[in-house]
Amino acid sequence: MTELTLAAANTIIVAALGKGTDAKPLTVAVLDAGGHLKALQKQDGASMLRYEIASGKAYGALAVGMGSRWLDQAARERPHFMEGLNAVSGGKIVPVPGGVLIRDQAGKLLGAVGISGDTSDNDELAAIAGIEAAGLKHQAG
Repeated sequence: MTELTLAAANTIIVAALGKGTDAKPLTVAVLDAGGHLKALQKQDGASMLRYEIASGKAYGALAVGMGSRWLDQAARERPHFMEGLNAVSGGKIVPVPGGVLIRDQAGKLLGAVGISGDTSDNDELAAIAGIEAAGLKHQAG
């Protein structure tokens, strides 16, 4: 696979939403390797900024080439780095778990998925489930 297809992005979303709980509505954003939105779904009842949060998790993962769990740790250890990163990205990065890189079987970067709505750990687990359902590899950080 040389690029992230819409079919793969939709498979990721369906599986990720299936992994989530009904009690907490999720928003799933899938970005291509260039950081452009490929697909998005927001479950009924999701609050208004969930797209921005989900997208920011995925965008942050792409920005540093690591899952957003790495960004979460970096924000704790080096807040000045995170401030600079957010400044140069125009505030697009959300440094908490739930942003996971998508790679093909050869390891080539295809994009990232970001999820918001549950705990950050559960968001990350749902993202991983979606990526695996599409037959792709994940990098959570």
